[in-house]
Amino acid sequence: MLIDFFNTLRRAQIPVSLNELLVLLEALKQRVAFCSIDDFYLLARVCLIKDEKHFDRFDRAFGHYFKGVEALNLFPDNVIPEDWLAAEFLKHLSDEEKAQIEALGGLDKLLETLKERLEEQEKRHAGGNKWIGTGGTSPFGHSGYNPEGMRIGGQSRHKRAVKVWEKREFKNLDDSVELGTRNIKVALRKLRKFARTGSANELDLPDTIKSTADNAGLLDIKMVPERHNAAKVLLFLDIGGSMDPYIHLCEQLFSAARSEFKHLEYFYFHNMVYEKLWRDNSRRFDDTVSTLDVLHTYGKDYRVIFVGDAAMSPYELFHRYGSVEHMNEEAGQVWMQRILEVWERAIWLNPTQERYWQYTHTTGAIQEMMEGHMYPLTLAGLEAGIRHLSK
Repeated sequence: MLIDFFNTLRRAQIPVSLNELLVLLEALKQRVAFCSIDDFYLLARVCLIKDEKHFDRFDRAFGHYFKGVEALNLFPDNVIPEDWLAAEFLKHLSDEEKAQIEALGGLDKLLETLKERLEEQEKRHAGGNKWIGTGGTSPFGHSGYNPEGMRIGGQSRHKRAVKVWEKREFKNLDDSVELGTRNIKVALRKLRKFARTGSANELDLPDTIKSTADNAGLLDIKMVPERHNAAKVLLFLDIGGSMDPYIHLCEQLFSAARSEFKHLEYFYFHNMVYEKLWRDNSRRFDDTVSTLDVLHTYGKDYRVIFVGDAAMSPYELFHRYGSVEHMNEEAGQVWMQRILEVWERAIWLNPTQERYWQYTHTTGAIQEMMEGHMYPLTLAGLEAGIRHLSK
């Protein structure tokens, strides 16, 4: 049976291997999970799934193969017209009326009855006690009341539905969608260099057990410093102008980076890096940081991440005095080259869709400077960039 299950996962484009299947089989042999579909689900996910972004695909494949109630596709999409579920009528029930409503008799009976209703019903209903509709006491629909019904559409009101029929969407971990703080953290977490520094405030269980055994059973507690990600990151963020539509996305990236990296230094620039950077946009003309100081302050073990759309006038990148805001003595590309000479591991994250990059000359030029290490600011792009930084 597990061979078919394994093949189902592969057909769902989940990268599972035979070694992982053997690990699952060994765990089952040791009865890590026994006589419980929930325990088996958790065990299978731990053994077979290496990346959180595949959790949603695994859930759907698992439900499809084992025909679990949570993943039943009993009915084709859009079989119920949307106007049937428009909550234009809401029936108000007294406590006495609610007490008189009885359940249909269990989940199996509920599903069987729903099939019958779908075969028989021909039009929209509101306020009734039988058909799929809204605002009544029928077990099927929404915006009404039933102690054991199936909510179809609408929003939960009484928290009594035993099943919710609606399309499952887990977009946060999809490679192609815009990023959220959670899955940005998942991607950034792959840039790891663990170390234990600071005061010893975490129990070292293996050493404690060994020391206690060596001490003839007398408890000898050993402590170690907390283990943390010691990766060092320099984050350069383009701000203002054409980057305004991406403020929310950049805020999520910035928040996730500050959470994930203990050693994070960040600086802002506008369009292109020149001789000055800043940390506070409200004081960007008064409180600046010399780019030369940045180059001479942070060691070669730092990883560099640029965030920007790389879209600007060619003068800003290639010419002296080309900046739109000040008279720069040296061209932007000169400063970019200096940065890339100091820090070999550098990437550029571009929030604009990759298919538009070819229409901006400076985007292509910066991509060439980065030796191709410009990535779209999607989950897949961020993961690819982090892989490069991790080498």
